[in-house]
Amino acid sequence: MIRVPILMYHSISDRPTAETEPLAVRPSAFADQLSYLKENGFTPLTVADLVASLHRNNGRSVPERPVVVTFDDGYEDFHSQALPVLERHDFPATVFLTSGWVSDAGKDAAGRPLDRTLSWNQAREAVSCGIEIGGHSHSHPQLDQLPDDQLRQELRRNKGLLEDKLGVPVATMAYPYGYSSARVRREVRRAGYWAACAVNNAVAADRHDVLAMPRLTVTNGTSMTKFRRAVEGSRIPLIYMKERLLTGGYAVVRRTRYGLRKVRGLT
Repeated sequence: MIRVPILMYHSISDRPTAETEPLAVRPSAFADQLSYLKENGFTPLTVADLVASLHRNNGRSVPERPVVVTFDDGYEDFHSQALPVLERHDFPATVFLTSGWVSDAGKDAAGRPLDRTLSWNQAREAVSCGIEIGGHSHSHPQLDQLPDDQLRQELRRNKGLLEDKLGVPVATMAYPYGYSSARVRREVRRAGYWAACAVNNAVAADRHDVLAMPRLTVTNGTSMTKFRRAVEGSRIPLIYMKERLLTGGYAVVRRTRYGLRKVRGLT
């Protein structure tokens, strides 16, 4: 079985906002983490590269010790803090960008970003440096709580804007907050995405649905010992026990809320 750690970052900052602080990582810690990966023979892939390798439909195969580095939301500190470190280590990465949060979104602005975000020019510069841009919805809602028409609009507007502004195909996405459902995944496929990332705090494997690939959360609370165990696939259920329990419990609450909304809509 092929196993691949897909790492999920958000903000890389020494001065995160109160809202991004729980998921932020200090630049020095991020640099140490990438150094560990480089020094220990990991081969970095984008999400699109990983899926293409797993399918082997283009002659590729999964390299030895693969790893995928991803960033959600599209904060400006990706450009100022993360990108220089990635370039120094010759690491590609995937940024899942919320199109309505882009700093110069103008008439397309939607939702409320939690910190300063990338501009379209910065996103284009990242693409020129080998960074994959994926979708992350247009306004960052809880997709599995939306009615069908709003869900379709969130997914398709996001993909359309990214492809129009960046001039490249966008084939992968990540679910805001990590939550999806069979209904959401069907709409993701219909919108033209062929792979999507969740959270789940597990190591991805070739047995996983490519529309629900698990990732490993990295925050300031991720010590080097925990990071090392995560990327080496050591005792993952134990080191992420707290996160997995919280995620599982909240998922039950959310499914119940959505069911109640549907019932109320029918009465």
